[in-house]
Amino acid sequence: MVVDDDPDFRQSLGRLLRSVGLHAQLFASIADFLGSKLPDGPVCLVLDVRLPGQSGLDFQRDLAARSVNLPIVFITGHGDIPMTVQAMKGGAIEFLTKPFRDQDLLDSVNIGLARDRARRENEEALRALRARFQVLTPREYAILFQIVEGRLNKQIAGEMGITESTVKVHRSNMMRKVKAASFPELCRMVDKLKLLPENSDESMQTLESARRPSP
Repeated sequence: MVVDDDPDFRQSLGRLLRSVGLHAQLFASIADFLGSKLPDGPVCLVLDVRLPGQSGLDFQRDLAARSVNLPIVFITGHGDIPMTVQAMKGGAIEFLTKPFRDQDLLDSVNIGLARDRARRENEEALRALRARFQVLTPREYAILFQIVEGRLNKQIAGEMGITESTVKVHRSNMMRKVKAASFPELCRMVDKLKLLPENSDESMQTLESARRPSP
């Protein structure tokens, strides 16, 4: 997705990207870009620094403030070191000064597309993993928290006021639902989803909820 206010240069970038099989969408301003729909696939934004209205660097800051993770390749005819530093600190893939080599732009865009593809795959994997944990009952969640904190079945049974055999049944059901083949794998899943309560009060609330009889 190319944002540049120079129509001739914008069209030349579009031709270059299409020549290597990439689908290019072209915009004259950030407002035009915001009025479009993002493709349902990996995206890389080729963004001019100096634009009418909001600048490319300001737009980069706005995207970061909204937690929008778009790989950006900056292009400019008036670059300087402070601009470059600001863009790269903000996570830009590259900062290219016109005139630049076609291959430098293509290489940067391909890096951006690969990064966005990896991000999308990671987010999809997290969504699928989160869905598995969402089917756990409050009691299974409480046992999960106790397990990853290193407590034994006997200790969990004592704290929750249930028998050790009941803990084993809930533990087995929980492991099956989340498709964890081992304790280390379960811990990795919990860490990825950041499921552990941040404080002891939240832990106690989860435990008290699990102590209530199931309907």
